[in-house]
This record gives sequence, C-alpha cells and structure tokens, in this order.
Amino acid sequence: MITNGSHFLFRAEAIAPLVTFRILYGLLMTYGAVRFMLNGWVEKLYGEPTFFFKFYGFHWVPEPGVTGAYLLYICMAVCGILIAAGLLYRLAVALFFVSFTWAELIDATNYLNHYYLAAILALFLFFIPANGARSLDVLIWPKLRSTTLPAWCRWAIITQLSLVYFFAGLAKLNPDWLFRAMPLAIWLPEHADLPLIGPLLAEPTTAYVFSWAGALYDLTIVCWLLWKPSRPLAYIAVLGFHLMTWLLFNIGLFPLIMITSTLIFFSEEWHERWQLRLGFSPMRPEDSRPIFNKDQVMVKWLLATFFIVQLLLPLRVLAYPGSTFWTEEGYRFGWRVMLVEKTGQATFTVHDPKTGHRAEVINSEFLTKFQEKQMAIQPDFMVQYAHHLARIYGERYDIENPRVTAEVYVALNGRTSQQFIDPEVDLAAQIDDLQHKKWIIPFRP
Repeated sequence: MITNGSHFLFRAEAIAPLVTFRILYGLLMTYGAVRFMLNGWVEKLYGEPTFFFKFYGFHWVPEPGVTGAYLLYICMAVCGILIAAGLLYRLAVALFFVSFTWAELIDATNYLNHYYLAAILALFLFFIPANGARSLDVLIWPKLRSTTLPAWCRWAIITQLSLVYFFAGLAKLNPDWLFRAMPLAIWLPEHADLPLIGPLLAEPTTAYVFSWAGALYDLTIVCWLLWKPSRPLAYIAVLGFHLMTWLLFNIGLFPLIMITSTLIFFSEEWHERWQLRLGFSPMRPEDSRPIFNKDQVMVKWLLATFFIVQLLLPLRVLAYPGSTFWTEEGYRFGWRVMLVEKTGQATFTVHDPKTGHRAEVINSEFLTKFQEKQMAIQPDFMVQYAHHLARIYGERYDIENPRVTAEVYVALNGRTSQQFIDPEVDLAAQIDDLQHKKWIIPFRP
C-alpha cells in the first residue's frame, strides 16, 4: 500500500493544470491587493488603529505603519503579476507569501478564512515548480522547461480544497443552521429589494432551502468534481453557489478563489485545450523531465505532517467545552464560513486596587469601530485589550496593578443578548493562551 501511495504521488502528470492555477492565482492576488489599496482599506485597517490585536504566538509581529503596509500591498500586487507571468517565480512567490502573511498577522481582527487559504496556496506554489511551462522563466532559463510534474503537486492543492469544503459542510451540521436557518433567516430578507429574486429571498422557507442546500453542496461537491462524468455540472454548481454568495454577502475574494482554484479538478487535457485556445503554443513532449527519487521521502513526510495539522486544527474545537459559536475557542483556522450573526456590547472598567476608584473606559478612545465590534465577541481579544488598558491607565494615572473588568453581553443568531463573561473577573490578570477560559458564562440556547 505504501509503495502504491508513493507511485501515485510521484507519477508524472502534465503541468497544464498547475499553469492555469499559477496564472489565475497570481492575477487574483494582484486584483485583491490593488482593490484593497483603492478602497482605502490599508489606511483604515493599518493607519487608523493605535492598538493591534494578535494571534496567539504572534505577538512579536511588528506593525510597519501605514506607509509600510502600503509597501506590503504594493509588493503583493507586483508579485502577483510576476507569479502569473512566471517571471522570477520562486522569488515572487516567497516575497508574496511573506508580505501577505505579515499583513494578515498585524491585526487578528482582520482574520478571514480566505486570507488563510490564500497563504496556504502561496506556500504550496513555493514548493511546486509551476513555472516549468508557459512562463517567462523558461524563456530566460530553458533548463527549467518541463511539461510534467509529480502528481503530488496537483493533488496537494486538491486535498486542501477538499478539506475546506468538508469542514465547511461539517460545521453546518448544527441545530441553528439546519433547524432555525440561522443566520440566513436574518441575512436573506435584507436583500428583499433585489429585482426578480428579492421577494423570494424574503420568504422564510428560502432560508431553510439555502441552509440545507449549502450544507449538501459543501459535503458533496468534491465527490462530484472528482468524478469525470459529473464534473461539468459540478463546476456549474460551483459557479452558481459562489456567485450567489458573492452577490448576496460581502465575503471578499473567497468566491473568486474557489471558482478559480477548483478548475484544478479538471483533466490535464482540458487545461491544455483551453490554453491552446487562448493562444499558448503546444507543449513539446521532449521537454518532460524525469521525476527524481532523492527527495521522495522528505516530500512524503512534509505532506503527511502538513495535512495532519490541517486535520487537527479544525478538530481542536472538540477539546473545548461548550459551543464554539459562543466561546470562539477553536473557531479560527477551522473553515467555519458564514455560520453566525453575532453582536456584542462590552463595557470595560479600570479599578485602582489601593484607592477603590474606578473609571469606565470609552472604547472609541483606544479602538476603531471595527476593532471594537470584533473584540466584543471574542474572549482572547478581551484579554489583550484588558492588558492594554492596564498598561495605559497604569502609566497615565500612576495606578499600580490596575484591575480591569468588563460587562459583556452577546447576541447569537437572532437570540436576545446574554451575559458573556463573569463581570467580576480581572481580565488584566488573565493569560492569553489556548486553554479554555473558565470565566466565559455558558451559552443558554
């Protein structure tokens, strides 16, 4: 079985699907970076805040300032073009990955699933020589030319996309999604003014149909894409599903990433045919290179380690008590897409232990509106914010070891607000770690 697995991973496959993927990924990343700058989001997300929230283990990531952030996004845009053109490919992918990942680690409140996916795909491209054909690199360095790649190059991306869909579907198998049609029952009627489909979206039944269809789509679409007879219809479903979500919901580049990435499921002949139609020259069979054996063991270990981590990250939610939709523990990096409508109201108070004096915090003095919205529903951000407040108030008013408490109320998927955390807990004394936060008040369905 191990031998068969090695044969499958390292058998030669045509490079055409990876060429398509490289070109579309590069162009899409350039579009995303330019769009980000033109919409003023660099200034809004990196220039306006005076405090930045961090992912666990990444508090060391520096904030480059708004000018530095613009340089990061300019680098992304340029590197995206270079990736698509296959010019200085490995360097371009490396620079893109570093600049993109750096930008996303600056403030954890900006986290989105498709940012995480884009970083993973860039990491894959760094190790995949997708510039072996139809690239400027092979014109400059002909020795790079190759019409084939090991099968793992394509199947690693297919596996990653499959995990995204599978865990997105698995997360939808919850009572709110299936039996309350939440949060779609809230979101769809907001588009009742759309021509033609607006009245339909306002119907309560539509939210249930969309909820069940969405779960079924996520859980089965990979099977239909893998099966050649159903692949064309499956891709039409991909187009319909993701274009509909793009039309109705503000979820950025995620629909476009999935629409372009899932083309990799199509056969090498399909990709070659379309590339010829677009004016590319036919590939020469004599340009194929042998698949060397010397790195096979390392490749297998790297792939196994990576995908074990990709399996464990979404499943780590099982290690925490309660609903992850409420506690947010184990929620990120788990491909839980558009599953909650959640709002919070957080009032922080700083206490002087010596005098007993206390001061209510005006959050807008320290956070942007977007940061405050995210902080008010995520307990690790509350701890980070409390530490920040303790430092600021300690220095400003010469308070030794100030206590920071918070009255936090959160509403989940259309329910009335519930108290979220113990209002007596000193958040400034809590550690921002991966352990369960016992001061979160259990959710009442």
